[in-house]
Amino acid sequence: MINGNTEIIAHIGFPTHAFKAPMIYNPWFEKAGINAIVVPMGCQAQDYPDFLRAVFKLTNIRGALITMPHKVTTVNLLDDVLPSAAIAGSCNAIRRLPDGRLQGDMFDGEGFVRGVLRKGLVLKDASALVVGCGGVGCAIAASLAAAGVGEMHLFDVNEDAARGLAQRLLRHYPQMTVRAGVNDPAGFDLVVNATPMGMKEGDAMPMDVSRIEPRTFVGEVVMKTEMTAFLAAAQARGCRIQLGSDMLFEQIPAYLEFFGFPGTTPDVLRSVARLNY
Repeated sequence: MINGNTEIIAHIGFPTHAFKAPMIYNPWFEKAGINAIVVPMGCQAQDYPDFLRAVFKLTNIRGALITMPHKVTTVNLLDDVLPSAAIAGSCNAIRRLPDGRLQGDMFDGEGFVRGVLRKGLVLKDASALVVGCGGVGCAIAASLAAAGVGEMHLFDVNEDAARGLAQRLLRHYPQMTVRAGVNDPAGFDLVVNATPMGMKEGDAMPMDVSRIEPRTFVGEVVMKTEMTAFLAAAQARGCRIQLGSDMLFEQIPAYLEFFGFPGTTPDVLRSVARLNY
């Protein structure tokens, strides 16, 4: 029940009709007896900078979830940007610090990393190929680096995007081996499709699946369908896999910790989610 003590998590983006967060967080808050609510807030790009500062004037705001088209813009509106958001060049969570400053982080990559770790992949000193260096690919690369990956190869059809990400990674993790422009998945411990390929039936594969070794762990970011053609092909080769939706549910506990709420597990979140609304 909403009352005068309810704390707000603003979910800011445009358009709002596809927002999934309220249908996951709010049932969990109810189950856990937490007096908080995620509220979708539609805000267009031209109004966003002023709106962001205004919404954090609320005395009962706990934080904000940021989605498209504002993730990149947000970085330049914050007082403090944590390393994952700095490397990714985008931000999807903001909290107000005790001194009033706004601090932002990026959790898409954290969700991906938590998922593969829970499935038993050892990331310390592992080798990884990340195909797709847009927002989510950058976030995954940043979190993989933070988890101790020793070697990372990057590929994007926009070569400048891959090179730029490589430079930002090396700035924060100079001990890591990073190469840009590589799209051959042979020999890696982890291979990630961080491109939109797979959202539409008949999409081309993001890489040559026949080159992926059975020992390689393969991850996906596409959520429109649970089992993409890419994941199915990797699984047929004997690879362990991670679904795109796993990344979503794995990152929510990280968000909750960031906002200072009690933690939970992806399994609990799946059990209470009302995504069929």
